[in-house]
Amino acid sequence: MPTSLTDLTIDRVETFAVALPTRRSFGVSGGAVAVAGRPSLRVLVKVSADGMHGWGEATPIPAWTYETAESIVTTIDRYLAPAIIGRPAWNLDAVDAAFDRAINRGFTIGAPLAKSAVDVALHDLLGRAAGVPVGVLWGQRRTEEIELGWIVSGQSPGEAGDSVAEGRGLGYRAFKVKIGLHDEETDIAVVAAVREHAPRAPLWVDANQGYTVPAALRMARRMEELGVTAFEQPLPANDIAGLRRLRDASPIPVALDESLRHPSDLATFVRLEAVDVAIAKVQRSGGLTLSRRLCALAEDSGVQLMGSGLTDSDLGLAASLHLFAAYGIDTPVDLNGRQFIESPYAGPTVRIENGVAQVPDGPGLGVEVDETVVRELAVDVLDARA
Repeated sequence: MPTSLTDLTIDRVETFAVALPTRRSFGVSGGAVAVAGRPSLRVLVKVSADGMHGWGEATPIPAWTYETAESIVTTIDRYLAPAIIGRPAWNLDAVDAAFDRAINRGFTIGAPLAKSAVDVALHDLLGRAAGVPVGVLWGQRRTEEIELGWIVSGQSPGEAGDSVAEGRGLGYRAFKVKIGLHDEETDIAVVAAVREHAPRAPLWVDANQGYTVPAALRMARRMEELGVTAFEQPLPANDIAGLRRLRDASPIPVALDESLRHPSDLATFVRLEAVDVAIAKVQRSGGLTLSRRLCALAEDSGVQLMGSGLTDSDLGLAASLHLFAAYGIDTPVDLNGRQFIESPYAGPTVRIENGVAQVPDGPGLGVEVDETVVRELAVDVLDARA
């Protein structure tokens, strides 16, 4: 066994596409994310080094971004893994550079979901090897719990009230509404229905790039009257000019998610004075290493941070909690995995009570993975007959 973290050398990277049970249907403006009665695919990654191992997760959502389960598996197996085998596990900066040489960044970042899964697994491995949570590795943990928001997605105005009641019944006190799924009048009616059933709750909306500048401005003016606190990604990710125009005219803060694939993207929006709020999202930004850079830049630039996930199962949930706790994000966050999917591979794991998640205290991510269950859930996404 290695005597210290500096002795750990990456010797194996394994991918497992797993079919997880789906609890509820979930949609964004681009299409379906989860469908009730149909398994939800996630790609789990195990990185091993000198007898130690760690786990990470990728969430393929073609309706949200370009990576599929198939592309994530082949990218890791055929490009990322060979690029880091034999490298020191502790040198996350060198791993990030090796990833960019193997799969180049393109306009901002290349294959962020695949890269994130391996990066998170390395963090888990290092924490387990040291016997401490990820936040202790960083020397940064400002809070012990994170409040979650309940997601209202795809419902008609009549159904939105039932969804809010369900969330409130489980103890949730904040709500996020997915818009851009209907016409403007229906979208507003859904938001108004949520506000009617949660009159004093924190409430924000996410359009997932679904609007034009004129439509987004019309929506912002009407949502101000409903007490909406943030308008997340109303325009296409690369519409920098439009986002600056909207930021200048919108009566509610504009939050950027899909626009911030890499820390350099945030630097561009900061220089152009085109961002009010930056969304921290581990998978979108290629893992914890780059996400920490993005969060630090936002903090140093005076840009407010909010948190979000990608309908992760428990591994991704834990990774996000460690990140958000490190930067003390004190507004409710969208970590909605538990609302829509199950994580049967997880033994001792993240504890959520009354809409509040406790930041894990166990080593690494603080999620115990039952590899036997992972292998039972695994499917061959590359087999055309499957």
